[in-house]
Amino acid sequence: MVRQIVKIDEELCDGCGLCAPSCAEGAIQIIDGKARLVGENLCDGLGACLGECPQGAITVAEREADEFDESAVERHLTASGHAPTTPDHAHASHFHTSPDNGGAHVHEHTHGGETMTAAEAHALEHARGGCPGARMMSFDDHDHADHTGDDGGTRPSQLRQWPVQLHLVGPQAPYFQGADVLLAADCVAFAIGDFHKDHLKGNSLAIACPKLDEGQEVYRQKLTALVDDAKINTLTVMTMEVPCCYGLLQLAKDAVEQASRKIPIKSKVVSLRGDILSEEWA
Repeated sequence: MVRQIVKIDEELCDGCGLCAPSCAEGAIQIIDGKARLVGENLCDGLGACLGECPQGAITVAEREADEFDESAVERHLTASGHAPTTPDHAHASHFHTSPDNGGAHVHEHTHGGETMTAAEAHALEHARGGCPGARMMSFDDHDHADHTGDDGGTRPSQLRQWPVQLHLVGPQAPYFQGADVLLAADCVAFAIGDFHKDHLKGNSLAIACPKLDEGQEVYRQKLTALVDDAKINTLTVMTMEVPCCYGLLQLAKDAVEQASRKIPIKSKVVSLRGDILSEEWA
């Protein structure tokens, strides 16, 4: 069958091993100093491992591949000594055709008696494992209550999730589903005094540097996945006025252009002193 599956560029891979723990199915292992996909049927193609690679060696490609087989995953994990042993981790699955998704095959899991999609289940598994610094977390709404008062008061953070760096975020994360997303250049939050109150509030966040970050093709793929898979509502791109920042907006435009869904993109350009120089739909 033709489906999405992880692709590893062995020339770019330096064998650091950061990707392996992020794969809940154990589909990636370090062999002979390189990350390798040990079985096509073990990879669900959701790409939770993408952000773990500092070299940008991991992408998701659509090609002919063996169908994802969860029973094979369970056997593989059992043989490697990593099978889930608690009821909280146990899940069953099946494939069915739904009129709501255009007749596509949807992989469903049950967790605690509730049915969830493969993306939601994968996000749940990924949140439990991998690098602790990249573990998915959603923050409760009550943490973001409005605090009114004078400028001397303490304002609460409006950050709704962790992680935020574009290499680390996963499009399958619950906080991206149907969300308004803010894609901000790294320097933006430091230039704007009220960034949280005026720009971050109510949005899910990803940050990136178009000048210094490597593996920007991964960025493009993730943004496209946010549009098509997470079905985000809008994308706002905030950049600094310096020329090296312009590429982030173009990256976002390219990603949306490649997506099958079309969403509005808003561009905000920030001065070095923190003023909004322009705000317009791109």
